[in-house]
Amino acid sequence: MDRRAFLNGLALGAFALPRATCAQPVRKVYRIGILGFGPASDMAGSQPPGPATNAFLRGLRELGYVYGEHFVTEVRGDEGRPERHSSIAAELVRQQVDVIVTAASPLLAALKQATSTIPIVMMFATDPVGEGLVQSLGRPGGNFTGLTDQSTETVGKRLELLKEVVPGAAPIAVLRVLGDRAAHLPWQAAEAAARKRGWKLLLLEVRQASELEEAFRTASSARAGALLVIGALTYQHRQRIAELAVRNRLPGMYAHRLYVEAGGLMSYSADIYDNCRRAAVFVDKILKGAKPADLPVEQPTKFELVINLQAAKSMGLTVPQSVRSRADVVVP
Repeated sequence: MDRRAFLNGLALGAFALPRATCAQPVRKVYRIGILGFGPASDMAGSQPPGPATNAFLRGLRELGYVYGEHFVTEVRGDEGRPERHSSIAAELVRQQVDVIVTAASPLLAALKQATSTIPIVMMFATDPVGEGLVQSLGRPGGNFTGLTDQSTETVGKRLELLKEVVPGAAPIAVLRVLGDRAAHLPWQAAEAAARKRGWKLLLLEVRQASELEEAFRTASSARAGALLVIGALTYQHRQRIAELAVRNRLPGMYAHRLYVEAGGLMSYSADIYDNCRRAAVFVDKILKGAKPADLPVEQPTKFELVINLQAAKSMGLTVPQSVRSRADVVVP
């Protein structure tokens, strides 16, 4: 090699060395799976129309995550077809996302069947221990963690509010979907609360939406005075249930505000949007290396009473001021 070529090589090396030294490692863009009820389009993108997903993404933003820079979402929705739960859960698992966020049973049950390794964050599980998702709330022990939507007093409080709106000795019809494991704990709590206060309950169990009208006819024949709706599977039929309750003049208490937004009378529950926002904290910890098995499941601390005055008017019902004054949200 001649002297000129040697010096040129040194010069090129001198310029190349700082460039290589200053190169920044490529930041990993996390892939967060979202599995939900309804259309996937309601949950997709950085500003999805679905309020629950929006609340979750807001929680991530509050923690400093930027969509597209730090994470993207991989979304699957059941499009209102419960029979798709197993297939969309398996499809999402095949995408090898870093963590999956989902709402409640039966989506949680579908994910349990689909994976035992991908971390799952629950937004509002009803009975994660009873449904076999975690070993205990304090030590989940597997790949599930997150938040519940129940406390031991929730169902009793719902019945108390319902009785304030519809006093008297008439039985309270309790509607649930047969085989819904998420309805077991609320039903036990309802039985215990009613037994303690001397109230009568009328259990109505349906297998599918086509049986709802017959269930309401049974409630009318038994002269039920009010309705308590429990379980996760009833969510799929919330609008139909609300319509039938109004048509049969059966004031209803529901598990979440989404039922009230669909036309139901009232709900008393954990603030589900707050739960969705708080789910981001679990995702953040998992992405930073924490194991779901070691992250205690949180019970709700913030509850809300939501009342739909239009539903009350349609039934010719006056909601007592003592109840209205306690409402966190009033749908006019």
